[in-house]
Amino acid sequence: MLGYDFSDLTANKPEKSLTKFIGSTGWRNNQWRTTSRFMWGGHKRLYRIVDFKWYDKSDIPAKVASIEYDPYRTPRIALLNYADGEKRYVLAWKGIQVGDEVMSGYNLEVTPFSTGKLIKTAGSSALISGRDEATGLIFIKMPSGEVRKFNKNCWATIGQLGNEQHKNVVIGKAGRQRWKGKKPHILWKNMNPVDHPHGGWEAHSPIGSKRWQKSFSGKRVAAGMKTRSNKKWSTKFIVSGRTK
Repeated sequence: MLGYDFSDLTANKPEKSLTKFIGSTGWRNNQWRTTSRFMWGGHKRLYRIVDFKWYDKSDIPAKVASIEYDPYRTPRIALLNYADGEKRYVLAWKGIQVGDEVMSGYNLEVTPFSTGKLIKTAGSSALISGRDEATGLIFIKMPSGEVRKFNKNCWATIGQLGNEQHKNVVIGKAGRQRWKGKKPHILWKNMNPVDHPHGGWEAHSPIGSKRWQKSFSGKRVAAGMKTRSNKKWSTKFIVSGRTK
């Protein structure tokens, strides 16, 4: 699959009341220092405000008005018209059709009554692998193979996100990467010494280190080394590590 398939879209323009222009910082801070390398420019995009918290619409039916493209996300988004007259965007699930009547729901949230934060990419889904009635915990297997525990009061949507063929798209040329705001990468050992610990010497020289590879900031990053912080707040929810 070389390009994108837009045959499932039913609208060419977004709902104006649910959009806003974010702009671009050039991935630099207020001192004009680069905070994210190899990123610059990109096509102008209009941000769609997607609803990840449907608690105030839990008992109000809605009808799918259109299926639209979102430049900030890999899955499609659906415009819902509620019975009370309000309109909202949600992530489009697999098999969605214009005219379907739905009730509230969204992707998986980490803590009860917060917002949906997990399972947002195209074609993704999670699987309930078990539950503990005594503690009120649900064990869910993530797309990466990692198993996490969730409170039974967490909300989630049943089903799978659509546009699952997105993973088969081939970029094809460097120009398409520039449209997405990505600049060409360069090997660390081809940089200057001031730019990276591996930089310096002549042309395509070895990294000059007999111990291990280093990151941009000089920290050890040997092959297969875990970079996740043990102090991250969500580590306590992990039951078994990822397999992919």
